[in-house]
Amino acid sequence: MQAGEWQPRAREHEQRADGLTAGHRARKATRERHAIDDFLFEYYNTRPSVMRRWHPGVGVRLEIAGETPHTGWRWYRTEADGTVGFDAAQFMADRGDSVRFIHRLLTAVAARPAFTGCFGLHEWAMVYRQDEHRHPLPLRLGQAGTDAVVEAHPIRCSHFDAFRFFTPAAVGRNRLQPTRESQVELDQPGCLHAGMDSHKWAIKLGPAVPGELALDCFELAREIRLLDMQASPYDFSSYGEPAVAIETPEGKAEYVTRQRQFAERSQMLRGRLIGVLERLLEN
Repeated sequence: MQAGEWQPRAREHEQRADGLTAGHRARKATRERHAIDDFLFEYYNTRPSVMRRWHPGVGVRLEIAGETPHTGWRWYRTEADGTVGFDAAQFMADRGDSVRFIHRLLTAVAARPAFTGCFGLHEWAMVYRQDEHRHPLPLRLGQAGTDAVVEAHPIRCSHFDAFRFFTPAAVGRNRLQPTRESQVELDQPGCLHAGMDSHKWAIKLGPAVPGELALDCFELAREIRLLDMQASPYDFSSYGEPAVAIETPEGKAEYVTRQRQFAERSQMLRGRLIGVLERLLEN
């Protein structure tokens, strides 16, 4: 790819990344917490400086001209013809086990139908019968009201990384008992957390993922995270965010509608990530 083509794309990517992380960076400078957005940066170990690095992806070589930072980045190889590109063979030598696991997981998830009957109750199960909560925010219905919602609904959480934060009293209420070992068997495309995890897999695949795809995954994860918290038992009115009251028929309907939309978008991103993984597995 000639410099006249890739350098403008790299600049556009940096500007987009800066826009997506501006709020977080400003809050970090003043040590301000954000109960919705912090999750994306802390739980997923997202670094704004890494997000703004544009990568062309597997099999694309860049003409070295002027400032070409890729020549100094890990898993890039400079050739005698004056080009630099992602070294897929070296990446597979270093991260092959992870690539094979992610491929196995994402292809399994992509092949399943979306289940949309969970209503985001995983967040409710994380505060069930517990006085201390993760976020310094009041519960919309109070502790007793929150516990009553959990007790009135069947819980069917399939995602281990949500289930592992259930309170001890809520664990036995889940119809499934997911483990890390059963993740490939249980993850499904309707799960909000499985959708957000596209961002996690893009991070783990690093420079193999084209920059545009990496930011698409982050952007979707941020939108999903908002619904995840709006449908939670917490009162986010101080953030100017309306609740999706999943304890009501209207709230359930809104949740499922948005969940299905996210599932469709997640499947498209999942397919693009699978394409990256398949190209890596050729090495």
